[in-house]
Amino acid sequence: MSYEEVIPESSADALPLINSDDEEIEEIIKCCKNTSSDAATSKVKEKLDSLENVILNVAITGNTGAGKSSYVNAVRGVPDDDKGSAPTGVTETTMEPLMYPHPTMANVRIWDLPGIGSPKFKAKQYLKDVKFKTFDFFIIITSERFKENDIMLAKEIMRKKKLFYFVRSKIDNDIRAEMKKKNFSQEEVLSKIREDCTKNLKKVGAPKVFLVSSCDLGNFDFQLLIDTLEEELPMHKRMALLLSLPVCSVAMIDKKTKALQRLIWLIAFSSSTIAMVPVPGLSFACNLGIMIAFFQRCFESFGLDDRSLKILSERLDKSTEDLKNPMKSRFKEGVDRKVVIKFFTTAEMGATVTIAYILSTIPVVGTLATGGVSFGTLYYLLNKGLKEMAEDAKSVLLGAGLEASEQEKEDQDEDTKEQEPEKEP
Repeated sequence: MSYEEVIPESSADALPLINSDDEEIEEIIKCCKNTSSDAATSKVKEKLDSLENVILNVAITGNTGAGKSSYVNAVRGVPDDDKGSAPTGVTETTMEPLMYPHPTMANVRIWDLPGIGSPKFKAKQYLKDVKFKTFDFFIIITSERFKENDIMLAKEIMRKKKLFYFVRSKIDNDIRAEMKKKNFSQEEVLSKIREDCTKNLKKVGAPKVFLVSSCDLGNFDFQLLIDTLEEELPMHKRMALLLSLPVCSVAMIDKKTKALQRLIWLIAFSSSTIAMVPVPGLSFACNLGIMIAFFQRCFESFGLDDRSLKILSERLDKSTEDLKNPMKSRFKEGVDRKVVIKFFTTAEMGATVTIAYILSTIPVVGTLATGGVSFGTLYYLLNKGLKEMAEDAKSVLLGAGLEASEQEKEDQDEDTKEQEPEKEP
């Protein structure tokens, strides 16, 4: 959301314009209008705490050799040979549920569950053994067709009213094998695989099957899987998932940006009460700390930190310096106190003071007195920094050749159209 969206022609309608499509924030706004500022602030802090500290437990299961462990590593942004990776192999390497925390978000936990390929498999007992209630949702993976055990497990999960998703893995292997054949068409291959998978899953209705390559999450159906999860998970769980995922596409960067913008509103509102405390320098010191912590979270979520860039450089055989070259923002070398203090220069603060004053006149925010100014200042600066980082993340992605530019996409579309046979009148 751009800052201009909160500057109304009539200040009376101001707050509903702030993320007005967000039911939880609308609830807070109503609370602000109907109760004291202390109660409103308490409500905001409660929401902020639930978003920042929510525990997300994701279960990954499937047959032996289906690529469960590789998927666990991929969604955590960890190479298979990394020290903290889930062990991979053609034999079953997982004998009991193993939890792998996210490298930078300890509240996000990916669980590698034992394989379900045994002929004596009993879905009910399996879910009891792995402590079913622990998990928010299940990913059921296969590298071939979904079999009877997959179906039995899905039925039991469905009966217990939890979310589950079917993932057909190792799609890159299928594509490579088919490329050797004459008249190869990637779309036809993917269509056949999807049709073959869904045909075997009729006993559980008409579930979606997502085709994924753990070696290249930016390709095939991974983004579609995330879109589906975003629709079906509760808001607080959804945000934890989005911020934890590795950057694999411009669409993913946009989703992360939107999630972080939501945090900005809550952080700025929460910090506005600090400005009301009559202690010289307290508001500046606290806001500076808040900004550093927020920007560090953004930096890591966008994959701009040294660890993430090192993993990407090894994968692409490029130096980290080459990957960082397209970055243009003040955060190119990282997030520290000196970088964030530059936000408070005269040039930056000129625009901020004007906007903060306008916000201080808005009903509800204005009731926080000087807090209205603090809200406006922090809201503007956090959005500005977030936008800079998002642009850096997109530049790194494009520079690494992991995403086509808009012009390249247009050229590809034109080439496709030219290759299509003309329809007879």
